Amino acid sequence: MTRGARGVFVTGTDTGVGKTEIACALMRAAARAGRSVAGMKPVAAGARRVDGVMLNSDVEALRHASTVRVRRALMNPFLLEPAIAPHLAAYEAGVRLDIACIARAYRTIAARADAIVVEGAGGFRVPLDAHSDMADLVQRLRLPVVLVVGMRLGCLSHALLSAEAIERRGLAFAGWVANRIDPHMKRYADNVATLRERLNAPMMIDVPYIRGRSARARAIDLGFAASPPAAWLGSSS
Repeated sequence: MTRGARGVFVTGTDTGVGKTEIACALMRAAARAGRSVAGMKPVAAGARRVDGVMLNSDVEALRHASTVRVRRALMNPFLLEPAIAPHLAAYEAGVRLDIACIARAYRTIAARADAIVVEGAGGFRVPLDAHSDMADLVQRLRLPVVLVVGMRLGCLSHALLSAEAIERRGLAFAGWVANRIDPHMKRYADNVATLRERLNAPMMIDVPYIRGRSARARAIDLGFAASPPAAWLGSSS
């Protein structure tokens, strides 16, 4: 990894828990702090063809939030069409999800920006092939990790297991986000309090359940404005 590069890896307790929303908000926070910032989604599964170009909605969101423009092939080295587990999609396509290739793309982007936000696919241990997983990639990049917890029934074990896996890899656990994805979750405040007590990282923001993408983005931005994520922006990895 490029020495002195500043950035963060955004992972989640599962798929569909709001990683892209949080990653984009972190990028906007970096831009507000005066940093040039670029996003990266090393592996994306699920794409549609638009005017002859295969596009992924997460990748496009990260591109839109970036202040440094880089080629899609750099910010997203592996784009897989079916929306299934990456290692299965890669096997079907005859593609090897090469961590070394991703690391080279990361170094190129990191050299062009003050800060870089890398978003994972699925959870922290999602497989990349028969032997490696997303955790191996994060370990290769040596980035501090932000964990997005999708607040719903069952999230406590998912969050604690993810945090344990992060720490066992010797990675910096920069913080976690409580993202309420189930508006009917019972004892919500108690569940958040349990995670506050048990996770060895600060809760960065508590995102309420809000309908509408733009309204949610505004709420998340306000949360980070009130509590700026300065730690990862100000420290070298």
